Amino acid sequence: MELFFSVSALEAAGGDVLIKFCREEDYKKDPVLEKIDGVLESGIKDIYDSGEFEGKLNQTITLHKVPGMTAKRVVLAGLGKPGKIDHDSYRQAAGTLSRIAAVKNSKAVSFFLSDGRAVKAGSAIIEGFMLGRFEILDYKTGDDIVKDKLKKVEFFAKDRKQINALKKDVGRGQVTAEGVILARRLASLPGNKLSPEKFAAEARSLAKEYKIDCTVLNEKQIKAEKMGALLAVAQGSAQPPRFVILEYKGGRTSQKPVVLIGKGITFDSGGISLKPVLDMHKMKGDMQGGALILGTMVTAARLGLRLNLVGLIPLAENMPSSKALKPGDIVTSRKGKTIEIISTDAEGRLILADALDYANEFKPQAVVDVATLTGGSLLVLGYSGAPVMGNDIKFMKAIKSASKATAERVWELPLWDDFRERMKSPIADLKNSGGKPANTATAGAFLESFIGDWPWAHIDVASVDDEPTGRPYIPVGASGVGLRLLVKMLTDWK
Repeated sequence: MELFFSVSALEAAGGDVLIKFCREEDYKKDPVLEKIDGVLESGIKDIYDSGEFEGKLNQTITLHKVPGMTAKRVVLAGLGKPGKIDHDSYRQAAGTLSRIAAVKNSKAVSFFLSDGRAVKAGSAIIEGFMLGRFEILDYKTGDDIVKDKLKKVEFFAKDRKQINALKKDVGRGQVTAEGVILARRLASLPGNKLSPEKFAAEARSLAKEYKIDCTVLNEKQIKAEKMGALLAVAQGSAQPPRFVILEYKGGRTSQKPVVLIGKGITFDSGGISLKPVLDMHKMKGDMQGGALILGTMVTAARLGLRLNLVGLIPLAENMPSSKALKPGDIVTSRKGKTIEIISTDAEGRLILADALDYANEFKPQAVVDVATLTGGSLLVLGYSGAPVMGNDIKFMKAIKSASKATAERVWELPLWDDFRERMKSPIADLKNSGGKPANTATAGAFLESFIGDWPWAHIDVASVDDEPTGRPYIPVGASGVGLRLLVKMLTDWK
């Protein structure tokens, strides 16, 4: 899919499909709609009067063979009420129309952006359009599989100044969307196709392509680092663990890095504390935190962000076997803290504990970890957002600001002493589970025990990592939610 940018009048704007965004208001307030209404002899008026299309968010209608138009079809895409329209309105509308028949069957799609507000939403439009079209066909067979026909997407605007702004904004959105798609693809791969070793190989390949330094610790090197918590999780699997270290150096040599950490459990059976059979197949996506970090590092490098970043991805499988970690076992983390194992299904926090301690090696200015950590997060916010916890008001403000800008919603949970007390063990320094009550917050309290003297935040994406029903630009399956938030936070980093 190639992108093109042109100055054009409405009549000359080409493509199999020409898309026009519309507000939920009197169509006469939109000069483009009024113009189309004239050539259709009150056709737009009839559509609005009948209720077939009123400009409501995610409404679409296709007009065929509009007289005087170069484009074969014109699609009107609703944005909603004028006072409520933001960049996510454009993102949603673009995601919705990306899947309608007129668009899916086209080789060339064009966006006619007739006003400055639409031009400023160029990044959101391409993000929604690309993310809404995402699908996994790698394992489909048969002649009925519909291959992607789209070859060209063109943006039309009224003058060269708008085109120059669009090129920059749309280009940034395209790179960001491709980062999300990378994370979605990795999280969609089954466990027999993506082991810790294969994930690490993918990281190496991408790092080489985008000039990111990459080091992968094998099992022997992990042992040398005394990462006892990571090794304990991995010991039940025939697949050896890996620890990926990515370094992007876009800032000054003297600048301390921001460290990003992602949970990388390539399949989570729950271990000896076996998960229920229902939906266990989705546990191939328990490495989505790691996928988000890999995608974020690649996106940052492609965008040329002017700061130093480190990405840490501990990788393991959590499996039951005669060698597996058992409830009641005590393991020693890299930090030297001992951990009593209450549940082997609380494995993510164990591998993150060693990664959080390893972050000290880079003397970071801040650290954020992202993980599909607790089922309890679904009880906190449902599928609508991700809980976030942290120890620094300024850092938390930056995350919330990025959340608002990207519509990847987070909500801060407290880290009270009650939660810290719950994670203490009578026979070890800590236990890895405080039970069901407030388990998202107590998991955060556990992780806090392994951080250094730096601003830290933890984002639990377990309730938003897998989309159950499909939304405008998030089809059913791995969502990649969190990457756009991280990229925005790092883009605006001060």
